[in-house]
Amino acid sequence: MRDAAPHQTVAMTALAPTSSPVPLLDLGEASAAGVRLRDDAQHARVRPGIYAPRDGWVRLAPWERYLTRVHAFHRRNPDAILALESAAALLGLPVFGEPRDIHVYDPHRTRSRRYGDVCVHTSAEPKPVTQRAGLLTTALAVTAIDLMRALPPAFGLAVADAAISSRRADATSIGLLQETADAGVDRRGTRRLRLLLPLADGRAESVGESVSRAVVLWLGYEPPELQVDFTAEGVRDRVDFFWRRASVIGESDGYGKYLADGAGETVARVVREKNREDRLRRQVRAFTRWDWGATVRVDPLDERLFRAGVPRVHAAQPLLLGTLRQNPRSHP
Repeated sequence: MRDAAPHQTVAMTALAPTSSPVPLLDLGEASAAGVRLRDDAQHARVRPGIYAPRDGWVRLAPWERYLTRVHAFHRRNPDAILALESAAALLGLPVFGEPRDIHVYDPHRTRSRRYGDVCVHTSAEPKPVTQRAGLLTTALAVTAIDLMRALPPAFGLAVADAAISSRRADATSIGLLQETADAGVDRRGTRRLRLLLPLADGRAESVGESVSRAVVLWLGYEPPELQVDFTAEGVRDRVDFFWRRASVIGESDGYGKYLADGAGETVARVVREKNREDRLRRQVRAFTRWDWGATVRVDPLDERLFRAGVPRVHAAQPLLLGTLRQNPRSHP
């Protein structure tokens, strides 16, 4: 499987802040104060009538830009119930790249409508709603199920894993996800939910791990054990993936863990990780690691697993693997 587009699939994984990543400035308020925003090189237009400092705006990651857009929309529509990616951005569920649209749930409408980049969704039955720091969203389980129906399957699995993660204070359960899926009259994406819900696992500690696990399974490799502890030299190390029968450790790398405020601490972190890897290598037959790009391009991850000797137990599923090539719901 080749030529996937990793630039489309970077994700926000930590619990989202309830405030905008950058300050938001209202055009009307600024005009009353004599501050010029429109056509000002120092400010960027986020939404009609809402601006942000340009230097902060241009440094935002794609998912941070989206979260800012959601907050800007809320400034003008404080009673709106946010849904899908817009709810996910506020609830701390994964957001992949910068979604194209703002999504709103309106329980009083009978037909869904689009207004520019705002999609207003309806439902044949009322959806549970929650509130976070004064912003209304569809409930966590509802948001997760809605996204699992809509996103490429591997990304939907990452959403499910995040929703049931034990690291969340407000975690839902796989049982509630299943109940939410079964209770709805909307049958869209039913087969996708049947595929993903049995695979969901709250032990995954990052989006990279969740998407990697989907690729591993759809390449036909034996399912790995997750978050296994190894103890040697008086140190306990936890690994992302372990294939016990083949004695292979696999690690999904996120490079942020190596970065620190100073160069000295960054070097120290790299050295600590190298020592950790050496300890682990002495305890197993093979150790392999990969990053996000290798995961979504599929072939590089396949090559690493094959060379490490991970058993292949069934044929690959190219149609599922092909869905990693793009996420049409987000900007390139």
